[in-house]
Amino acid sequence: MNHIPPTPRCSLHMLWNTQIIDTCVIFRSWHIRSRTAFLPFCATMMGLAVLYEVLRAFQKRFDARIALELANAIPEVGHIRLPTDEDEDLEAMLRMQHENLNGTPVSLLHRILRATLYGVLVFLSLFLMLVCMTYNAYLILSIVLGATLGHFLFAVPAGEEAREILLR
Repeated sequence: MNHIPPTPRCSLHMLWNTQIIDTCVIFRSWHIRSRTAFLPFCATMMGLAVLYEVLRAFQKRFDARIALELANAIPEVGHIRLPTDEDEDLEAMLRMQHENLNGTPVSLLHRILRATLYGVLVFLSLFLMLVCMTYNAYLILSIVLGATLGHFLFAVPAGEEAREILLR
C-alpha cells in the first residue's frame, strides 16, 4: 500500500488554542510548519507590539513639541480673550469668538505628519488585532509581552517629570 503523508494545511481555530504547527496568521504564506519557525514569529509579533508603543510615545512627544512651538509663537495661547467696550463691531467680536473656539491653527506640515502617524498606529493596531484573532495563546502572549515591554521602556511618564521629558 502506498501511504502518502497528509499535506500541511492551514488550520483556523475560533476557540482559544495552543496549536503551533499548521497555524496560519493573516496570510497563507505565513504558515508555521514547525516549532522552530514559531519562535521567530512570536518574536516578530512582540517586536511589532514594542513598535506600536514606541510610535505612541513618539506621537505624544511630537504633539507636545507642536504645542510648545505654538505657545512660544503666540503669547496668548490658552487664554480666552473677552470682548471689551472697544470691540463694538459685531464682525470683530465674531472673529474673536472664532479664534477662542478654534485655538491656534497647526501648520499643514504638522497636520500631515500627525495624520500619517495616526494612520500608521491604526494600521498597526488593527494588524495586531488580526493576529490576536487566531486565538492562539502564544501569539497573544507575545503581543501582550511586547506591548508591556514597549510601554515600560518608552512610555511618557505621568506627573511633574512628564513636562520636562516631553519638552526635551
